[in-house]
Amino acid sequence: MDLDLAQVRAFVLTAEELHFGRAAVELSISQQALSKRIAALEARLGARLLDRGGQGVRLTEAGRRFLAPARQALAAGDLAVAAVRDERRPLRVDVWGHLYAPMRTLAPVAARAEGLELELGHGRDLPFVAAALLRGETDIGFGRVHPPLPEGLTHRLVRLEPVDAVVSADHSLAAEPALRPEQLRTSVLWTPGPLDRLDFLGRFADHFGVTSREQGPNLGLDHFAGRIAADPGCFSLLPADCPLPDVPGVRSIPLVDPIPLYAWSLLWRSSGEPPPAGPLVEAFLEEAGRSRWLEYDPRRDWLP
Repeated sequence: MDLDLAQVRAFVLTAEELHFGRAAVELSISQQALSKRIAALEARLGARLLDRGGQGVRLTEAGRRFLAPARQALAAGDLAVAAVRDERRPLRVDVWGHLYAPMRTLAPVAARAEGLELELGHGRDLPFVAAALLRGETDIGFGRVHPPLPEGLTHRLVRLEPVDAVVSADHSLAAEPALRPEQLRTSVLWTPGPLDRLDFLGRFADHFGVTSREQGPNLGLDHFAGRIAADPGCFSLLPADCPLPDVPGVRSIPLVDPIPLYAWSLLWRSSGEPPPAGPLVEAFLEEAGRSRWLEYDPRRDWLP
């Protein structure tokens, strides 16, 4: 069956907006023309993709199944047109791990890479960015990669960053110049989100025997620091190079024996030829050599 990509695009935009008016504006066509395109696609497929009722627009079960491959079809069509026209577009890079400020690492490296133009986006977490990569909606991901990684993706480690403990100035260990991770066992690990989405914090707690854990919403670094400052019994973790906001009553203390390392990686589709991340990987490896970003000693460091 041959699909009309104009009809597929009409469906995808409507499915994303769940509103015919907004989708029609996005396509610069009338709502009537939009409805005709979707109706023609449904007739071609022999299945209703959208329910149009008093409660608004909703995807049918068939529509939910069709949405992801429809996005892939559009991405492939756009790439085919760009290849014929020899169009050069910016690399689309989605980052995650926002509390740990991935742009601290990505932005200066990208700025030094000659001729590399990036279009930046913000993903919710690794599964979210991985799905966007597989759908062809973005080219590269940047953040912490951990298993299980979906089939069809590959990654490259580009930075290992020491992690500090962040505690209240009233914490019993706040005056220490450095801490061993095991000293935090009797404190409460506070996490900005559920641990099943925060792989590094979960592995740290399990490995070093931190059994008391509390979670709250990720409302940014200022809220994070304020929450830590207000509770002398809790702690959390931040990369050592991540500057704390100007919040009184919070301390960052280096961790030693071992030093926990937070891993940053580039992630992309393994089917690409050449790999879209190639120039960015090269720029990262150059910076890693200058700044010793990939040094690791198992006698001194802990890398989950």
